[in-house]
Amino acid sequence: MTVTTQPDYRCTPSPLHAILLAGTVPLFLGALLSDIAYYNSFQIQWTNFAAWLIAGGLLFAGLALLFALANLIRADRKAGRPVMYLVLLLVTWVLGLVNAFEHAKDAWAVMPSGLVLSVIVSVLAVITAWLGLSNLRSGGAR
Repeated sequence: MTVTTQPDYRCTPSPLHAILLAGTVPLFLGALLSDIAYYNSFQIQWTNFAAWLIAGGLLFAGLALLFALANLIRADRKAGRPVMYLVLLLVTWVLGLVNAFEHAKDAWAVMPSGLVLSVIVSVLAVITAWLGLSNLRSGGAR
């Protein structure tokens, strides 16, 4: 009697994809720290720093999103963690864009919604990077 099992295909992101994905975390985290500094000091320059860091995070996340979409299109099985990773990355990018629009306001009008959005986007970026940089499986039920 022979037993045949489906192989577990592990797919790690390419080096460029990994750099772009990992780069989103410090950029969005830096924006969060800038928002916290602005909340505590009222120095308007911290909002400018946050806006630029969010723009960089959006650029990196957008390019990583393109890589994730291309990987999903090429995948044999389009379900499970790769789809969850793509959706989570898309949600991170969309909320980051809303955060960028929020940071386009003048001075204190950014607070507290900009700070709350920065917290949410930073947490999502960390979760997405953790999920994306771990081994994605396209086979099996894990």
